Amino acid sequence: MRLMAMLLIYSLAGVAAAETAQTLRVDFYHSGNQATELFSLDRIVREPLPFPGNPDQPVDATLRGKYEFQVRTADDNELLYSRSFSSIYGEWETTGEARQLNRTFHESLRFADPREPVTVVLRKRGPGNQFVKVWQLDVDPADYLVHEESAAYAEQVVAIEHNGDSSQKVDLLLLGDGYTAAEHDAFIERARELTDALFATSPFRERRKDFNVWALAPASALSGVSRPSTGVFRDTPFGASYDAFRSERYVLTYDNRAMRRIISSAPYDFIEILTNTDTYGGGGIYGLYSTAAANNEWAEYLFIHEFGHHFAGLADEYYTSSVAYEAPETIAEPYEPNVTALLDPDSLKWRSLVNPETPLPTPWPKARYEKHSLAYQERRAKLRRDNAPEAEMNKLFHANQDFVTELFSTAKYRDAVGAFEGAQYQAKGYYRSEMNCLMFTRTTTFCQVCANAIEQVIDEYTR
Repeated sequence: MRLMAMLLIYSLAGVAAAETAQTLRVDFYHSGNQATELFSLDRIVREPLPFPGNPDQPVDATLRGKYEFQVRTADDNELLYSRSFSSIYGEWETTGEARQLNRTFHESLRFADPREPVTVVLRKRGPGNQFVKVWQLDVDPADYLVHEESAAYAEQVVAIEHNGDSSQKVDLLLLGDGYTAAEHDAFIERARELTDALFATSPFRERRKDFNVWALAPASALSGVSRPSTGVFRDTPFGASYDAFRSERYVLTYDNRAMRRIISSAPYDFIEILTNTDTYGGGGIYGLYSTAAANNEWAEYLFIHEFGHHFAGLADEYYTSSVAYEAPETIAEPYEPNVTALLDPDSLKWRSLVNPETPLPTPWPKARYEKHSLAYQERRAKLRRDNAPEAEMNKLFHANQDFVTELFSTAKYRDAVGAFEGAQYQAKGYYRSEMNCLMFTRTTTFCQVCANAIEQVIDEYTR
């Protein structure tokens, strides 16, 4: 299977070489605090495989992230390519820690090798969520210092599902972190199971043929990944770890440089890191990657929920869980597609989906939900403090979801699209489109607004 995957990748590279440019990558350091933001070049890299993006839609029309980068011709400033994205730095700067110290994160921008000098412009959302330039870099692809990267891990890439040319498909790369060589087959089996779970969920189910899925898990010396709050540390290929931003369930890797070096051996537009762990946890950042604990009882939910963040820029709709982010000083309309501040109900993002008879804001059993949920969160925190068996946490999760399902089943607007207060970590001032959604609770379906947002991204890579 590995040999077939390797031959397939090199076949794709060889066939496309004359027609499709290779992938150029700008690696850089993103530093600062809540008051200052700095960027510095690390290196320019030419990856070994052709650029997997859709050549027919080089300009991002969805703009779901906190940042956007543009590739423009050096001579006449023509826009060649753009993509919006979010970043670890962009999240970190909203935490209390960013008021106290500086930090640096490694990041990357990828685009088709333009073969001619270009200017890369990085923009960030400012007042009114409008993008303003924060960094500019001149890039000459012919510079002899551009690093030529080899496909050193190509033999380890496994084709989980291949439906066509990468330039017309969404390429999803599943990475295994914390798997020993003896556990590789278990990772591939789990990757297949979670792939099937993703494509059993609408709208991915209807668009399965628009995806290629690949898997890669370089061997770790020991099983599992780091979980510092419990004294567990592992040196793994991708460096995934729990306790990101001191949130016990948030799983991220800060080792972007090492990750990019490994995954340039496979075609990819999007990445999900599966950790060889049982403890509930995951994370998702738009345009960067998502993570999920592959062995947890809720792995399918984690995989799909976190992928919703990474793939479509969906916001979290829950608001009673503890998070590291500070509350916004002012209420402003979010740029994410599935939440709103409802400052102007007549201009609601999803107004076309709302029945004229549905009130805005839309009533729901908010007080009962919050009373139960706050008590549930206290119980959850205690289980973690006591380092209780994961089975106890799973039991609590099931009980909570049963309560939510029963509570919502009798609500008047349970099937309506409207504006339900409570979203994006805030009990007041932000609204979600439906009473329940996979981005709100551990249910199994996306609301219509989230489903539409997902399809828009699929279209951008396949049409």
